[in-house]
Amino acid sequence: MSGATRAAAAPRLYDRTSELAAVAALSARAAEGSGGVLLVTAGPGTGRTALLDRAVRDCAIRAHRVGAPHGNRVPWSGVRALVSALAPTPSAARRAVRVARGPEGVAGALAVLRPGEPLLLCVDDHHLWDAHSRTALDAVWRAGPVPWAWVVSFAEHHRPPDVPGARLLRLGRLGRQGADALLDDVCRTPLPPSVRARLLDEAAGHPGVLTAMAAHLSTAGPAAAPPYAAGGVEAVRGADDAVLSEVFRGLLESLPAECVRVLTLVAIAGEPDPAVSGPGSVRPVGADAVLAAARAVRASPEALDRLVAYGLLRGTREALRFVEPLLRRAVLGTVPPSRRRDLRALLAPSVSPASPGSPALSAPQVLPAAPAAPAPSVSPALSAPQALPAPPASPAPPAPPASSAPQALPAPPASPAPAGGEAPVFARASVDVVRGRAELERGLAALADGPAGDAHQVLLLAASLLREGAPEEAADARFLAMEAAWAAGDPEACATALGGDSAQRPGTDGCADAAERDFRDGMCAALAVRLHEARAPLTRVVARDGAADEPRRLLRAGAAALVLGDMTTAVRVHARVLAKVRAEGRTALLPRVLEHLAYAELRAGRHERAAAHAREGLRTAERTGQRNAAAHQLAVLALAASVSGDRSAVTEHAGRALRTARPHGLVQAITLAEWSLARAELADGLAAQAAARLAPLVGRGPRSGHFALRMLVVPCFVEAACAAGRAADARGAAEDFAVWAGLGIDPQAPAQLARCRALLAGAEDSAHWYGEAVRHHEETGNDFERARTLLAYGKWLRRRRRPVEARGPLSDALVTFERAAAGVWADQARAELRATGGAVGGTALAPPDAVGGLTPQQQRIAGLVAAGATNREIADRLSLSPRTIDHHLRNVFARLGVRSRVELSGLLARAARDAQGPGG
Repeated sequence: MSGATRAAAAPRLYDRTSELAAVAALSARAAEGSGGVLLVTAGPGTGRTALLDRAVRDCAIRAHRVGAPHGNRVPWSGVRALVSALAPTPSAARRAVRVARGPEGVAGALAVLRPGEPLLLCVDDHHLWDAHSRTALDAVWRAGPVPWAWVVSFAEHHRPPDVPGARLLRLGRLGRQGADALLDDVCRTPLPPSVRARLLDEAAGHPGVLTAMAAHLSTAGPAAAPPYAAGGVEAVRGADDAVLSEVFRGLLESLPAECVRVLTLVAIAGEPDPAVSGPGSVRPVGADAVLAAARAVRASPEALDRLVAYGLLRGTREALRFVEPLLRRAVLGTVPPSRRRDLRALLAPSVSPASPGSPALSAPQVLPAAPAAPAPSVSPALSAPQALPAPPASPAPPAPPASSAPQALPAPPASPAPAGGEAPVFARASVDVVRGRAELERGLAALADGPAGDAHQVLLLAASLLREGAPEEAADARFLAMEAAWAAGDPEACATALGGDSAQRPGTDGCADAAERDFRDGMCAALAVRLHEARAPLTRVVARDGAADEPRRLLRAGAAALVLGDMTTAVRVHARVLAKVRAEGRTALLPRVLEHLAYAELRAGRHERAAAHAREGLRTAERTGQRNAAAHQLAVLALAASVSGDRSAVTEHAGRALRTARPHGLVQAITLAEWSLARAELADGLAAQAAARLAPLVGRGPRSGHFALRMLVVPCFVEAACAAGRAADARGAAEDFAVWAGLGIDPQAPAQLARCRALLAGAEDSAHWYGEAVRHHEETGNDFERARTLLAYGKWLRRRRRPVEARGPLSDALVTFERAAAGVWADQARAELRATGGAVGGTALAPPDAVGGLTPQQQRIAGLVAAGATNREIADRLSLSPRTIDHHLRNVFARLGVRSRVELSGLLARAARDAQGPGG
């Protein structure tokens, strides 16, 4: 980790006046206590670090630059370096790191170290920082206005940090005058005008290239005889590609190996035939030709898509080109002449024939067509998947390594052409398998305890490395990458992990078997909401893999059943996985299996069973250090507790889940935890607060909930919004839910939709919709949701002075809630039933200590009622509406099991006497 508090010497910058002015303005705001974030991006060698060094040098307040980590990115290494630079002693630095890793985060650590002091903090190469530090810093920047000035640099082919309101600066090339001045700075000896002009033309305003070329000229020969002395201008041309390779080496080493191979193919395919084109020209490159050759060099079609997404390649399918022409020459500079000939022959259909007089080269003469399996020259132990060590049924997470973030991997070095020309170019199956297994272990560690987005990327890399030499392990990696993306709430990343954007021919798509192909096709269709296309392949997966003995296949079948909405099968399949894993003693896999089973049971309405399995999963996850799995289990426990009415348990479980889920980007756990808090608030009569909490979860945008849970939350939001007077919001959500229910993928949706329409309808239509809801519930097996509908229907009937009709649904709801241990809902049903004059099974009033379970607002209202105040008088005193007072009072009656103001007064009086004790 590199860092600087003040640059040793002021770096000379040219053509960066506006950028330095932006940094100065930000520093001035920080001195006044407002601060902010400035993002700086550029390509390799364009001066990001120099700009930050100059900012530190010129700043009037305390300033510090922390650079990117070197080698392995150890978790929290970036934060550790940042706070160490600001701490007066090593012990203070250690304490600050502990604060930064806790709930207070980096902001708390900075406030402890430098309370009230303005700071300029320069974060260099943010994309290369460890994942934990990046996540912690992103949380500080997204939290709102910050009292410090942050200047954050990152490579232009990486996505910028998500910082609302941050200004983004892109460093461009130098003008001719600026480049000329820079050349004067970096040259040790004066240059002849012709050589100087050549360097300026070759560099094209790129400061890194210009500096490297000048340094190369200064060190290429004796000072008395500079390299251009004899050869003139032409003497500097031969070094250009090598110099460019040095400048762009960091970028090329940070890319996945298969991306570098595809870049090499595009660069060579664009080389002109000297007999046809002039020097310096570039041929148009067709994507089809590159993709056809990519498989022979062990590169997947997805690598080309990633290069376009990174912004390194651009153009149409018929004419690809490098966005940075100098990068093309840098890539060519890394390829020996013999390798260029082999690759040009591989691209023969798209490259012009060699010039006259040269022996014609055809692909079959130099390289056989790439087979589906590794070529014969590869060791048999590597070419036959059955000879590899059998992959685990579902890879068990190992002990977390030093880093849980994806590492930058250099492209494999070019090896000499094999004798006889029979092996494919870059034939490195053995190396790829070894590296792939290492990346798979790292991905599993990140999936267990790290940001989900990082786990997704590492597992994708593992899948690409294992694809040829170990296809079944590659299938495991793809499934785990999909799980990471699913936990992060990113449907596009899920499809990418499954290979849904592949356009390869059937049978050559990298799938290990037909079941994996069906799973990929079905899940991708479901993610794109093409459910009519998803049913058939996912049904085949459930039938085929649901009868298997391997845990990994059973997990795949269980996931397919969940997507199909078949909760009975999902619970059965996951229970079978659990039995299998327990029998084999695979403790490390238990938390994941229990997490899936608990979630399936929640969807089936079996809350007590879900809680039991979640508690076991939580104990196992904590014992094996899998904090992400623990967060999911805690979210399930919170949702189950919101059914039983244990508000303190909901708050505790949800809070613990969110402390891990938010920094690790576990959107699924976040959504479940927030949903549980809202359900508890709704049960306590805090409808407005519940509706406000649920509104983002059911909407669209950056604060929205998990894509697979959004529609499941809508019925709860509609109920809360109707009670809070937000009928327009509830109606909009119900319309979206109607579309979802029409897809037929959720068996509970038709009944819940009818209940939503009943809540929103007028007096004439509500009875019809409640009847429809009850009828639909009879066709499904979720008794809890059926009881919720019966309770709502009974309340509606009683408020329309139809108490005799209300007793039937209310009695049915009460029995069902009691059977499901849904205490808070049973209390509501009991109070409503008592208000109709119906029997409630001899249930006595709540004990006096139950008063302490009321919210502070409910306790105030209950006390005023006991004192004899009317609803209007209470509303005036508390600045609320009489309708709100009536709503709170109904919930007080339900919670305490009373049916009149007289009973409430008596209960409060007994509670007061008990509080005073015997001598009171």
